[in-house]
Amino acid sequence: MFLTDTHTHLYSEEFDTDRDDMIARAISAGVRRFYVPSIDSSYTQQMYELEAKYPGHIALMMGLHPTYVKENYLEELAHVEEELARRKFAAVGEIGIDLYWDKSTLKQQQHAFSYQIRLAKKYNLPINIHCREAFDEVFEVLESEKGEGLYGIFHCFTGDFEQAQKAIGYNMKLGIGGVVTFKNGKIDQFIKDIGLEHIVLETDAPYLAPAPYRGKRNESGYTLLVAEKLAALYGVTTAEIARITTDNASEIFAI
Repeated sequence: MFLTDTHTHLYSEEFDTDRDDMIARAISAGVRRFYVPSIDSSYTQQMYELEAKYPGHIALMMGLHPTYVKENYLEELAHVEEELARRKFAAVGEIGIDLYWDKSTLKQQQHAFSYQIRLAKKYNLPINIHCREAFDEVFEVLESEKGEGLYGIFHCFTGDFEQAQKAIGYNMKLGIGGVVTFKNGKIDQFIKDIGLEHIVLETDAPYLAPAPYRGKRNESGYTLLVAEKLAALYGVTTAEIARITTDNASEIFAI
């Protein structure tokens, strides 16, 4: 069985004591491909080192995370643009809008989001969207940038059925992770009404660990638990979920 974790922060400090062991556990669980999003320039070198250490397994994204849109965000966007011009990436991400932590930077977040979408179009890359308490704001930007070249993944999708349909309408796959296993996650109530061709798996490790590990550190190996939950909801085998979602990820990502 070949599983793909489309969103995992393998460079996180939470893995500093056992990163190699954690990755080995994930590979043993069937995860063969790890897509690593960027947060800001301070993690770029660590990302490159991981990619070099695990050739064929790890693929990198490049982007500025919305919660890292600070006073120096124009410098950070320049870094993103320089790296995209210098080498190949799987996607531009993670990018988007987050109004949970700081609403005061909304205008800057909107600018950074739009700017990076245009970079993705320039380099024929998908985008990886972060959205927290900002569905209306994210959809507003997507509407302004819709058209040829706009596609990607709505990472950690936590919206309702109507929002899922809207995201799909903008050529986005839905990134489904641990939240689908939560009793109050709500996604499990309608996800079976979304065609599997629109779904990819993710962990967002070290965040949002699925049941029975909720509240603990997440790991890429737990992609298997997400696949098993979706298999139960869709009434298919875990192997079928793995095959379809891996094919979907391959269809989206540039590498």
